[in-house]
Amino acid sequence: MPKVRAAREADVTSIAGICSRAYAATYQGILPAGYLDRMLAEFYVPERITKDLAPAPPSWLGYQVVEEDGRVLGTAAGSLTAPGVGELAMIYLEPGERGRGLGSLLLDRITEQVRELGATEMWVAAVVGNELALPFYEARGFTIQGKRRAYGSTDDEDAWSLRLRREI
Repeated sequence: MPKVRAAREADVTSIAGICSRAYAATYQGILPAGYLDRMLAEFYVPERITKDLAPAPPSWLGYQVVEEDGRVLGTAAGSLTAPGVGELAMIYLEPGERGRGLGSLLLDRITEQVRELGATEMWVAAVVGNELALPFYEARGFTIQGKRRAYGSTDDEDAWSLRLRREI
């Protein structure tokens, strides 16, 4: 039975691997290669994950993982971006584990965390062209609020994100 828990230092290598494999599998052919490489190097290396592993009150909630039989299968993280406003920063699963409800378990955990801190709404960004994310978020009550350049992209890169919101 899968369970969600706060990530520990022993999970860092698993988290880095899951994020890197899922990010590459999801965005290969959607995002420019240079952008993809920069984001992987900035966010999904063990040093960065170790730095961000634990909560950093009052806003960063740290990493959560979903595990089954002692194996980490996915990870998520969230934050408060303003009073009453939560954000799902990221959610990734081992590519072969999609469709089992693990993403929902992780989203539920992050939602619970931001709600406990007073959030009444939650936001998430989904890269334009990510055909996995949009149906997942819309099925859970998120609606598209707009479009903006993807985090960290340059003016000469075609990398855009949809901003989605739901009340919680």
